[in-house]
Amino acid sequence: MRARDGDVTAYERLVERHADVAFRTACVLCRNAADAEEAAQDAFVKAHRSLGRFRPGAPWRPWLLSIVANEARNRGRSAGRRLRLELRAAETAAAVTSTPSSESIVVVAERDAELRAALATLADPDREVLYLRYFLDLSEAEMAAVLGCRPGTVKSRLSRSLARLRAVVEAEDV
Repeated sequence: MRARDGDVTAYERLVERHADVAFRTACVLCRNAADAEEAAQDAFVKAHRSLGRFRPGAPWRPWLLSIVANEARNRGRSAGRRLRLELRAAETAAAVTSTPSSESIVVVAERDAELRAALATLADPDREVLYLRYFLDLSEAEMAAVLGCRPGTVKSRLSRSLARLRAVVEAEDV
């Protein structure tokens, strides 16, 4: 890895390539864009300082995301703030080739609002694991790095969180 050998340009390319996912991951944990931005920036600085400890051949992204997650958690603990994270469905939605009808837009918006309301009722750990998987589309290894646990634990947490979300949604439908 050239960045580990002191190539600043190579590290800058790594930062550019992973800045978005680092920021989004920090957003999930900080629940505040300003804190998330600072956490991501601090994580990149710490990662640069720690390049000597990076294992050659190991995947970069999970290693970086674990640093981002630690920074975000530290910020959250020290600040004591708990703000709700609102992700825009339009940012994650795939481009649609045809114009949707007004009725379908309303139905999708209502369903989206119901889902977000149901997510808001869940405990922070449940909400975090669901956001990381389904909103940020992180792999199990990346989620394990962010959450500080094993990939098998990620699977079980995700399964339990989905079951809790399903129960909330079904209770609202009754």
